[in-house]
Amino acid sequence: MSTIRLAVRENALSDPNRITRKMYEDYLELLGRGWVAEINGEVVGFSYADKSDASIWALFISPPHEGKGLAKQLLKLAADWLFEQGNACIRLSTGAETRADRFYLAQGWRRERVEANDAFYVLNSRARSPAGDYGDPASCLPLPADS
Repeated sequence: MSTIRLAVRENALSDPNRITRKMYEDYLELLGRGWVAEINGEVVGFSYADKSDASIWALFISPPHEGKGLAKQLLKLAADWLFEQGNACIRLSTGAETRADRFYLAQGWRRERVEANDAFYVLNSRARSPAGDYGDPASCLPLPADS
């Protein structure tokens, strides 16, 4: 997974050592749940949901496999799981004005704010359609800017 994380062109880590193998393991074993996308036995994408703060901690697709709908599927799995844990609202952040930023908007997430080149998003579990889409996130209270 670190290979995929380090291969992305946007939202690249300024310090690749900032995300350690132990952090990936902790998210799987202690803090939440993770999912992978596989093509022909090769892991080509992953997502992690953090139950401690009801957030999407990571969602990345290997560049050669972008544009195949994998990110949308992985995001839905992670969001559904967080809502199944009883969360009414879930959050994530990403680089502002990136493809990921536009992706989350297109998936129905509401941008709460932009701060220091990061975009912060919220999604509400209420009013899901039969297709599994999520309703209006307006009822989620915004987090203070310093949280």
